[in-house]
Amino acid sequence: MHDTAIAADGRLGESSEELWLLGQPDLGYFLKFVRDRVVGGTDLSPRTLADEWRRANDYYYELEESEAGIADQVECQELDRSLLPLAEQVIAAPWFRRAFDTLPITFAMVELDHLVVFQPNVTREFVDELKARLGPDPDQKSLFRFCIPLERPEPAVKVQRLGSRCYQVSSESADFRFLEAAIFQPDQITDYQAHGRIGAVIGAVVGFGSNFLNVIRDEGKRILLNNGYHRAVALRELGITHAPCIIQEVTRRDELAVAAGSTVNRTPFFYFGKKRPPLLKDFFDPKIRKVLPVRRMRRIVEIKIEVRKFDVFE
Repeated sequence: MHDTAIAADGRLGESSEELWLLGQPDLGYFLKFVRDRVVGGTDLSPRTLADEWRRANDYYYELEESEAGIADQVECQELDRSLLPLAEQVIAAPWFRRAFDTLPITFAMVELDHLVVFQPNVTREFVDELKARLGPDPDQKSLFRFCIPLERPEPAVKVQRLGSRCYQVSSESADFRFLEAAIFQPDQITDYQAHGRIGAVIGAVVGFGSNFLNVIRDEGKRILLNNGYHRAVALRELGITHAPCIIQEVTRRDELAVAAGSTVNRTPFFYFGKKRPPLLKDFFDPKIRKVLPVRRMRRIVEIKIEVRKFDVFE
C-alpha cells in the first residue's frame, strides 16, 4: 500500500552538516551514505574513507581495554517528585499507550554519556535548533517537556496527487512515516461530499512518531538509546548530564525484538555484550567523529490504492 523514500528537495547549493561516528558497523553503510548524500561524495576515494574508518575502528579496540565495562556503569536517578504529574500526563496520552503497550516501563533521570548508541549520525543543524529551543539553563519541568513532549512543533507536510489512486506525502522531517491503515466511521469524516452515501472509509495515516526520549535497559544494567539522538546530543552540548527518559525493561531476546529496531536485533551482542560498545559521548571524540557536508533531503511516503470488486456466493 505504501513505499517510503528520501529524495533531494531541490534546494540546490544548500547543505547541512552531519556528525558521523566512524569505526562502528557497518563500513558498507558509511561508504554508501557518503556516495549518496555527501556533497561531492562521488569524488571522494573509497579507499581513503575506509582507511579513516579503520583507524577509528582500531581506536575502539583501544577503548575496549581502557574503558572496559563503562557501559554497565550508567547512572539512573528517580524523577523529582515535581515531575510525577507530568509523567502521569504522558502515560494518559493515547499515543503513549499505543507505543509502549507491551513491556514494563519506568521514568527516570538517565546519564547521557554512557548510553549505548546504534545510530551513527545526527544532523548539526537540527541539534543547534534544539539547543536554541530549550535554552542554556532550563528548569526541571522545561527539561522534561523537551525530552518527553506531548506537544511539539512539526514541520509542514506536503500532499500531492499523482493520479486518481496515487498520492505522495512529504516532509523535511526524517521522523515522517506511514503510521497505519485505519477504518473510519462516516461520522468521523467532515467537510467531504461523497458521490453517494458513505458505507466505509479506509485511510492511510501518515505522520510522526511519538518522539519521546526513550531507552532500553537490558536486565537492569546496560542502557541503549532507542530514540531521541538529536535531543541527547543537544543536551550534552548544553552541559546537561542527565535527562528524563522512558525506560523499557528487556530481559530476553524476544522482548528486544519488540522494543528495538532491526539494526540492534541483527547484532544484539555488539550493543549489549561487547566490553566497550559505541556510546553517546563518542559524538564528542575527534578520533571517532567526522563532520560531513550533506545535501538537504525530504522524506517521501507514496501511497497507491488498489481496488478490486467481485461477487461471491454465500
